[in-house]
Amino acid sequence: MAKLIKAKKRVIERPVKTKAGNSILKKELTAKNFIAQLKNHQSDTELKKIQRYFKTGVGDYGHGDKFMGVKTGTLFALAKEFGEMPIGEIEKLLESPIHEVRAGAVSIMDKASRNKKISKERLKDFFDLYMRRHDRVNNWDLCDLGCLYMTGSYLYDKPHDILYKLARSKNIWERRTAILSTCYFIRKGEMTDTFKIAEILVNDKEDLIHKATGWMLRFACAKDRKRLITFLDKHAATMPRTLLRYSIEHFNSKEREHYLKMKTA
Repeated sequence: MAKLIKAKKRVIERPVKTKAGNSILKKELTAKNFIAQLKNHQSDTELKKIQRYFKTGVGDYGHGDKFMGVKTGTLFALAKEFGEMPIGEIEKLLESPIHEVRAGAVSIMDKASRNKKISKERLKDFFDLYMRRHDRVNNWDLCDLGCLYMTGSYLYDKPHDILYKLARSKNIWERRTAILSTCYFIRKGEMTDTFKIAEILVNDKEDLIHKATGWMLRFACAKDRKRLITFLDKHAATMPRTLLRYSIEHFNSKEREHYLKMKTA
């Protein structure tokens, strides 16, 4: 019996080699250790690239955000290895002022939620944390990581009322969450919420909402082209040009020209 216990202990504490080149133990799935791993991969060169990419200048949406300078691929690899991190530790990551740390928190939830073996309780914990601490989701990439799979997979067999509330929010990131959360529904062949929320956001003033809404409409088109055409016939003349262009990206040249002329008429 003693030998069996020791054997089990060795299995539990065996280091896991990550794609990022680190070794971690299950017992070290903490926010503190995740941040330490990130710091091992920060660079000034990457930091400069990130600051330009996320528009951190005065007046830009990313102004005031702090970055470490860690490559996205490295961050995602770490997030995958920390998939079993306790929810309380994930919240600690969300509380960080550093963008990559918060992105790590949402990425952990995203990657873990894609595991077919995830429990309903674990998925609910992710969704509840994301919504409760939406104040820490303050950039487009954080919304995308949280919503393209996790939020929609949780809500799929539940009421979707919260998405309509978010779609009418004054907060740009909550509105982006609303439309992107329908991505999972589209994968399952259900487009009703996508088009209903697009109706709410069709005249939004923010470019990042135009892009997100057009993106989801384009995705929905692959499943229900006629529905998108009906939407465009109604809104093409008045909807923001970016939203229109994103929506019709997969149309042929003649169809694109038709709807763009409606916009300029």
